[in-house]
Amino acid sequence: MSVSTVLAQLMAQGQAEGTDLATLRAIAEEAGELGASRALMRLGLDDAGAAKDMAELRELLGAWRDAKRSAWKAAVGWVVRIGGAVVLAGLAARFGFWGWVK
Repeated sequence: MSVSTVLAQLMAQGQAEGTDLATLRAIAEEAGELGASRALMRLGLDDAGAAKDMAELRELLGAWRDAKRSAWKAAVGWVVRIGGAVVLAGLAARFGFWGWVK
């Protein structure tokens, strides 16, 4: 029996007999399961290989985050090095280093 059939039967039972708390909970549970199944189907994740696909995507996302973090660290490192070189060149010019070289 499919989820949509069970949901339809529960809805009919609720209409015919009046609803009690257990029926309402069952309707909500079946509706949630049906909605989740439809969402997974629309995303293409309703097959047996979906768990493997999600694990691969998580691994790829982790690698992307690591690469992005290391790229930022490298960029900041280069900016700091260039800034330090500019400061040293400014200090050398300020204190007359070019005069000492001659």
